Amino acid sequence: MKKKRKSVSYAKWGYIFILPFFITYLIFSLIPLVDTVRFSFFEYYRSGIKQIGPNFVGWANYAELLKSDMITYGKNTLILWVIGFIPQIVVALVLANWFTDARLKIHKLQFFKVVIYLPNLIMASAFALLFFTLFSNSGPVNSILQSMGVISKPIDFMGSVFGTRSLIGFMNFLMWFGNTTIMLISTEVFEAADLDGCNALQRFFYITLPSIRPILAYTLITSIIGGLQMFDVPQILTNGQGNPDRTSMTLIMFLNNHLKSKNYGMAGTLSVYLFIVSAILCFIVYRMTNDSDPDGSKAAAKRAAKEARRKKKEAAK
Repeated sequence: MKKKRKSVSYAKWGYIFILPFFITYLIFSLIPLVDTVRFSFFEYYRSGIKQIGPNFVGWANYAELLKSDMITYGKNTLILWVIGFIPQIVVALVLANWFTDARLKIHKLQFFKVVIYLPNLIMASAFALLFFTLFSNSGPVNSILQSMGVISKPIDFMGSVFGTRSLIGFMNFLMWFGNTTIMLISTEVFEAADLDGCNALQRFFYITLPSIRPILAYTLITSIIGGLQMFDVPQILTNGQGNPDRTSMTLIMFLNNHLKSKNYGMAGTLSVYLFIVSAILCFIVYRMTNDSDPDGSKAAAKRAAKEARRKKKEAAK
């Protein structure tokens, strides 16, 4: 009689290999996250050399923030995000469509991918300093425009609301449109569409957009999160003041001010607000872009059931 062989399970090695990740996540992410939520219910700040708290105040921090300029700074953040994101997604879709159009016969696609991705490699702080130098009152842009006779006196780009917001949006566009374009490029089904005689518009709306729906949802969600976390560009460009008249002050800049003043209770509360807003916005985007019936079978079943009910009612009459 042959002895049965004992099965060997290697599952424990999988758990051992992923254990370092969970330990790192627990120490550097989960515990600080829970601590942030906990601090949001406490009065905890520094007044001079004296530390106040932590004293439990319940929802008082949340109510106080709603009475502050948080809503205004939220609007600023939204405006700055829209200024940078709309041209970013439009240009990315156009470029992705061009690069995947077999009729255009664009060669050296990898070279163009590298070129459009290069601005993404530049640090945001370096970008902000570069634009601050270029568009200052005595910078190269004003000097060139004056030498050409286009303007008689320097334009104060960063002294106007439109100029400052436009520069911030333009920098965000330059830094991220290449990354978005590369993610949206897909060539899997386009050759078959060309053979079937699709024109450019049919190809874009019936093939390109449906095929990139998942990655488009990912792009929108990551862009929303990145927009809510907008900090470095406006911080450096306006020297942390959000000028002019705090119209370029973002939510993270507001959060940074609380951290600098050691007001950990209000900083934690604002972080919770940011988490809730980003979760709601991401859920809305996911629901709008998620296709729960990719093959149309559910819609066909609903139509068939509706038709069956109609025929049943007619037969009953």
